[in-house]
Amino acid sequence: MASSALATGDASRRRWLVGLSLAGGVFTAVVMLVGAWTRLVDAGLGCPDWPGCYGALVVPDAERALAHSPEVPLESAKAWVEMVHRYLASTLGLVVIALVVLGARWRREAGYPWAISLALLAVILLQGAFGAFTVTLKLWPQVVTLHLLGGLTVMVLFLWLHLRLRRFTCGVDGVMPTRRLTPLWGLAVFLLVGQLALGGWTSSNYAGIACQGFPTCNGQWWPALDWSEGFHLTQTVGPNYLHGQLHAEARSAIQVGHRLGALALGLSLLLLAWRHRRAAEMRPWLALLGGAYGAQVVVGIANVLAWLPLWLALLHTAGAVLLVVAMTLALWHWRWSTTLEPMGARDTATKEELAHV
Repeated sequence: MASSALATGDASRRRWLVGLSLAGGVFTAVVMLVGAWTRLVDAGLGCPDWPGCYGALVVPDAERALAHSPEVPLESAKAWVEMVHRYLASTLGLVVIALVVLGARWRREAGYPWAISLALLAVILLQGAFGAFTVTLKLWPQVVTLHLLGGLTVMVLFLWLHLRLRRFTCGVDGVMPTRRLTPLWGLAVFLLVGQLALGGWTSSNYAGIACQGFPTCNGQWWPALDWSEGFHLTQTVGPNYLHGQLHAEARSAIQVGHRLGALALGLSLLLLAWRHRRAAEMRPWLALLGGAYGAQVVVGIANVLAWLPLWLALLHTAGAVLLVVAMTLALWHWRWSTTLEPMGARDTATKEELAHV
């Protein structure tokens, strides 16, 4: 009787882990969108200190803010936007801690994704540090870009943990993946990460509308571009980077680089679709990936043509989130597919046939 109750408790805890990991992934997307909103309304420095706001856990009144930081006048609306983002991010950290604590009892059990849980905890702590540096280094583009990539990494880890936990709960996680990462998949993932980094660099340097018009840039196919300054990764720490510090030709180079990155990513996804065109199980996931990419391109072009309206810029961030989720799901189903021909199977079959000839 006691063992039955214990088994029921274990099953309930496992279901909690599965649900909590999925909720964490969705919540991460929400936190990222709130973070994008914070940046787009210029509220990233709404509080000049961290983790509090003018030395308080909630936005203080103007008198206390003046006493704390007389050189930074309080803008209450922006301060609240920034603090809401911090509250949500802190809650996300608690979700990660809960996942680690609840799953600790299975950490030595074969198939349990304990390493992913610890990696998630490490990345969320690092992400908190990036959040602090974003404020203390005054929106230094390098840190802002890494903060974006860190948020996407947290979301991917939540999603991958959720998928692994589902397999573990069903008792099938002892089965190894049927396929390993191939160069083509590796190239697609590499180009996606690079394009996300370029997007973060474009945003953090305020180069979203550095090129007017599309497909040309400021009326030219190849305008004057300052690549060395646009991608100067050792920019001075100290200035306030709100609204950016780069000149027009450097920002145009960043925008053109982002466009070229989108083209390279699109070609790699076409190659993936062509490579797996006969794999019926992969079609919906590759279709989702291609659809997310196409929608993201359309929204990116619309942002340029419409001069970066707030709602459309936020939608572009949501598109990046969707693209990452689609790539993660496509990669997962490719690795764990049981209907696709395993790597090397065709070569092995051919050798056996030749041996009988």
